[in-house]
Amino acid sequence: MTATTTSPERTTDPLAPIAEALFRSLGSDGVYARTGLYEDVLERLAAFITRQRDPDVEVFRFPPVVSRALIEKSGYLKSFPNLLGCVSALHGTEADIRGAADGHEKGRDWTQSLSASDLVLAPAACYPIYPMVAARWEAVPKGGLQFDVAADCFRHEPSKSLDRLQSFRMREYVLVGTAAEITAFRERWMKRASELAAELELPNETVAASDPFFGRVGQVMAVSQKQQSLKFELTVPYHAAAKPTACMSFNYHRDHFGEVWGIKDETGEPIHTGCVAFGMDRLTVALFCIHGLDLAGWPGSVRRALGL
Repeated sequence: MTATTTSPERTTDPLAPIAEALFRSLGSDGVYARTGLYEDVLERLAAFITRQRDPDVEVFRFPPVVSRALIEKSGYLKSFPNLLGCVSALHGTEADIRGAADGHEKGRDWTQSLSASDLVLAPAACYPIYPMVAARWEAVPKGGLQFDVAADCFRHEPSKSLDRLQSFRMREYVLVGTAAEITAFRERWMKRASELAAELELPNETVAASDPFFGRVGQVMAVSQKQQSLKFELTVPYHAAAKPTACMSFNYHRDHFGEVWGIKDETGEPIHTGCVAFGMDRLTVALFCIHGLDLAGWPGSVRRALGL
């Protein structure tokens, strides 16, 4: 079977040999099967990241779907409607569902009978943690609460590029606390992240950034986000001529989630939140792009960090 039918189509892409060794096409851009070679390195990278987390961090692993109401209340639909994927299903009586399914055999479009369920595909790993905090704590204690969360995520942005998968894995360290605690947490992690990237021998730069807010209003929001220094990204160029890819982000949400979910500090003020997010697939692809496919030839510091 030819590479163009088994792997992402990148005949003019300098990363094509990497793609062919790590992925197999599943028929949609940015949605791939991952090879054993790729998964082995990603799992080692996950273990490396786990060893970096602070003490007393509570761990949660979330499913790839989340409540539609939760996402709506959080504001994601308003800010990024173009990226959100809703889980739809066939509803109604047995006859209704059977009729829609059987219609496919007669050439009719069965998807016309779909309607939205109460679930959406998780666009980021951290969204479920905030209502959980609100339900468990009347007031967030001094020093804040830290969480290690992860999920398989989805964002509707089809692309053949290896740095923009539609289905991807996100790992996050989240802090719920005061403004001063969030600021210190983010500054500490920005420094630590650069050191970790250096240990993995990934060329990197930390830059001010903004989220891809939707539409004209979103452009204003993005400018404001940059002006307030609410988001930074650690970027890695996959090859010498490549535009650097954001592989980690450092985010300060201010009191947005505190207001939305009614989370208070010990003084009764809305809590602040922040997170450091690891793009697990982007980091794994970066390792292969920078160091090649032969793990035995990777630099010693990288091999030690990943236990190779």
